[in-house]
Order: sequence, then structure tokens, then C-alpha cells
Amino acid sequence: MPDAEREDSLPNIGNSALRALARAGITRLSQVARRSQAELSQLHGVGPKALGILETSLAERGLSFKEQGT
Repeated sequence: MPDAEREDSLPNIGNSALRALARAGITRLSQVARRSQAELSQLHGVGPKALGILETSLAERGLSFKEQGT
């Protein structure tokens, strides 16, 4: 896997959370950054632990969740 793809890969957040994101069409970390934390928390299978891991991974790459309401 090229470095750019690896950088944009979803972190290990658990199978149920990964399936929930995939059902919503989210397969890359850059796609996570286009959604708000509140929006993602509405997906069945995405809980506080997964959101925390996603937030950390986003921050490590200089990204963040979309601001709610924007």
C-alpha cells in the first residue's frame, strides 16, 4: 500500500464501527473529516471509543471532525 493510502486508512476502531462507516460510504480517514462527530455517533456501531480513536487519528494528520452545523 502506498504511503498516501496508508496515511488515509481508517485506524483499527473495531469491526462493528468499520462496518457502520462502510455502510455510510466512509472508507478513508479524509472522508471522516467531512462529517461531524455528532453525525458519526448516530451510526449504529460507532461509539465513544471509536470516535476517540478517530479523533486522535485525525489530529495526528492535522485534520478534525467537521464542525457541527457547517
